[in-house]
Amino acid sequence: MKHTLKYFFSIGFLMSLFLAQAQDTIPNNTSLERTKIVGEIPEVPKKVKTKPSSATKTDTLIPVKKDRYGLRVGVDLYKLTRGLYDENYKGIELVGDYRLTKKYFLAAEIGSEDKTTEDDRLNTTTKGTYLKAGFDYNFYENWLDMENIISIGMRYGMSTFSQELNSYKTYNAYPYWGEMPWKASGETFNGLSAGWIEVVLGVKVKVVNNIFVGFSLRMNTLVFDKKPSDNFENLYIPGFNRTYAGNFGAGFNYTVTYFVPLYKKTVKPKEKIKN
Repeated sequence: MKHTLKYFFSIGFLMSLFLAQAQDTIPNNTSLERTKIVGEIPEVPKKVKTKPSSATKTDTLIPVKKDRYGLRVGVDLYKLTRGLYDENYKGIELVGDYRLTKKYFLAAEIGSEDKTTEDDRLNTTTKGTYLKAGFDYNFYENWLDMENIISIGMRYGMSTFSQELNSYKTYNAYPYWGEMPWKASGETFNGLSAGWIEVVLGVKVKVVNNIFVGFSLRMNTLVFDKKPSDNFENLYIPGFNRTYAGNFGAGFNYTVTYFVPLYKKTVKPKEKIKN
């Protein structure tokens, strides 16, 4: 009996050693291979958690641009203040423009002048009124909510005036005894008129709310003028300024204007060119 028990214990011990060596020799490759070999239950694969993308699509809002249309009126400060330092001049000029389209403005100036001019042989006083009308083209591309203007334009001017001959010198072809003295006259020539064309280059800048400041340079050429007499030419024409070389003149103004908005127009965005 004792021999039989020792026999069974020996066989159990050998089988346990064999199973232990077999488990050590099983390749540790995959759970599926271990399942086939030793019947091990495979682990459940973990689910991969995906984080939601933080980048979300948002609609971009394009600001709507609206252009204001209306009337701008003001005064020429240059003519208004010139009389403070020039005793031979008095004048005033009112200016205005109306926005007709996106780029074009109807423009006009109206004024009056009283100017005393002294030439080499004549001293005259010119008094009269004038009206100029035409257009301006704004070639400056404004940003959103800007209303500045850099323009080129044309005017046609008309003036009615009078000339008073204050004094004159008689021309002396043989100045052996010196120049002839000035002679007082006081003769007045009424019903004079003139017409001309102007090329205008100007700038207007909005400084606050609806108030604009601007200046312009003007080159003039006479179309016609009615002279006082054959021996007496117009030295100064209201609105045209002093005449140089007969038919040409130049002018300058410095203005302050106020814009009166009447309505608005939405500006259509430019279409992108497709390649």
